[in-house]
Amino acid sequence: PFTLIDFFPDNFITILDESHVSLPQIQAMYNGDRARKEVLVEHGFRLPSAMDNRPMKIEEFHAKQNQVIYVSATPAYRELEKAKGVVVEQVIRPTGLLDPVVEVRKSEGQIDNLIGEIRERTERNERILVTTLTKRMAEDLSEFLRGVNLRVRYLHSEIDTFKRVQILRDLRLGEFDVLVGINLLREGLDLPEVSLVAVIDADKQGFLRSRSSLMQVAGRASRHVNGQVILYGDRVSDAMDYLIKETKRRRKIQEKFNKDHDVLPRTVYKSTDDIMGTTAVADSIHETEPYKNRRGDDFSNMDKKLAVDMMRQEMFEAAENLNFERAARLRDEIIKMEKDIEKVF
Repeated sequence: PFTLIDFFPDNFITILDESHVSLPQIQAMYNGDRARKEVLVEHGFRLPSAMDNRPMKIEEFHAKQNQVIYVSATPAYRELEKAKGVVVEQVIRPTGLLDPVVEVRKSEGQIDNLIGEIRERTERNERILVTTLTKRMAEDLSEFLRGVNLRVRYLHSEIDTFKRVQILRDLRLGEFDVLVGINLLREGLDLPEVSLVAVIDADKQGFLRSRSSLMQVAGRASRHVNGQVILYGDRVSDAMDYLIKETKRRRKIQEKFNKDHDVLPRTVYKSTDDIMGTTAVADSIHETEPYKNRRGDDFSNMDKKLAVDMMRQEMFEAAENLNFERAARLRDEIIKMEKDIEKVF
């Protein structure tokens, strides 16, 4: 199929950022499209010609490339093979920051130890990321940390993208200090305020504790001059060993460069306006669906009556537009808010 690539000049160059995940996504586009349409065609919901309108196969994508630069902190074997040994390391940062110090600690008493580390950093107005293996574990840990008067929030896969950006914004602005998550603290998160990344059950096997996953998670602490990664586990897995050795190797190179060029490592803190600007997409939550992510507790008692009227109007509009899911969500929230109003008036 014709794509945007066909309109590029012959000497174009492709830069694939986070190539360790973007290449598999390119491959999945065709496979996912094909699997969905085959079912529709077999059951008579689509004509066979519907399969002609499809994404490119991964082989077709590679065949149309002129020059490619794969950019990744954790390149997979596929990119390294395609590059044919032409690999350029970018270890030195303009800010002079070093890779974070990696430390392994026993899992026994890990929560008490973690609480102590969190309190130490909150006193310095620094932020903390904690990554767990399961959703249940993340929920329980968040609840426990709240119980000891720590400001904690929990990031999970059911939170939509805009709300996720809003949570990350609040973390950077200091609305809370600790963010607990599972597999959401990885690529592309620029959080200079974070000085500690704690990995629970770091010695377990699985893709969440693979080499690339641990490297990406550890990278969240590399924007801070006091960056540290604590791996909680009873043994040192191959992935942990790789992370420790690779981090030491990079730190050695970075320290030598800083010494030779009189560079003093410094954290680049952003102003409140900068943070609000770079996370402005979160504002669209209130602009597009003002009540989608709000709950009755967000309104004062007098405002609830006005909010109910407006939400009821939106509910009717959503139903007229056949958006029954949103209409049902608004209906449930209206019922809840009306009960709250009856308690007061």
